[in-house]
Amino acid sequence: MAKISVIGAGSWGTALALLLSKNGHEVNVWSIMEKEVKMLSEKREHTEKLPGVKLPKSMTFTTDLEQSVKGKDLLVLAVPSPFTRSTSKSMCPFVEEGQLIVNVAKGVEESTLMTLSEIIEQEIPKAEVAVLSGPSHAEEVGKGLPTTCVAGAKTKKTAEYIQEVFMNEVFRVYTSPDVLGIELGGALKNVVALAAGIADGLGYGDNTKAALITRGIAEIARLGMKMGGEYKTFAGLTGIGDLIVTCASVHSRNRRAGILIGKGYSMEEAMKEVKMVVEGVHSAKAAMGLSKKYQVALPIIEQVNQVLFENKPADEAVKELMLRDRRDEDEALEW
Repeated sequence: MAKISVIGAGSWGTALALLLSKNGHEVNVWSIMEKEVKMLSEKREHTEKLPGVKLPKSMTFTTDLEQSVKGKDLLVLAVPSPFTRSTSKSMCPFVEEGQLIVNVAKGVEESTLMTLSEIIEQEIPKAEVAVLSGPSHAEEVGKGLPTTCVAGAKTKKTAEYIQEVFMNEVFRVYTSPDVLGIELGGALKNVVALAAGIADGLGYGDNTKAALITRGIAEIARLGMKMGGEYKTFAGLTGIGDLIVTCASVHSRNRRAGILIGKGYSMEEAMKEVKMVVEGVHSAKAAMGLSKKYQVALPIIEQVNQVLFENKPADEAVKELMLRDRRDEDEALEW
């Protein structure tokens, strides 16, 4: 049994806390909001974000960050990506040398173009930082539906420890050394999922979505490999797997926001309507920053940025993608 704190009580943090508790671990959940802690403690349920998913009495909830960090075998960082840096900074004084932090959020910081694990390492240099990612909507994990993820770490020993802690009969965990590839796949697929949602909102069909998913992973892999990620990662669970589920699922907040934008909502109106952090909006500009830095063309992600931040009509963006210069599907293939 491990002593674990989940830092962040949103839908994903709550679902993972329940999973870890069912695995026999001692689980504490931290939230910055007293109102949220009170609701979780009294109702044993996240009535807003995971309604109907009951939490065991053994699970504890607190707003005390020091209590949540000190003496724990494992810290699961589950705050939305825009709050990764500030939360890490607040955690730093309480983290012990070599303490393991597993980041489960997805994103790239716009101002620095750093991945979330890089941010955590910068803010908490004494910690050992790893990631857990994959096609895993909180709503389904909370209900115990079969799900697979990947634990990424710098050492096989650490990845296998995370695998052991999280894995059970409905939550299968693979291991990988490609932390960068895992994080890029998880962050950039959210931007492509916005495009898939926009296509749905415009009334386009399955052909359009298949094109966006397939060409979207091609963009993500091109950039990710230029940055040092592995092709097999982008062809796996944290690449194409995560992209498929985020583009197609009714649970996807990025797709939901995209649908609203396709129907004519502004980016701000769509985010307000979804009522949860839409990670793809925060990663979209960062993706274009990486595109320029590494000189890799990202046509779908570029059009999403123009729709989000330059008021470009969504149907015009689709037309522009369709009328791009003629080219081979894969220029590496010889005739």
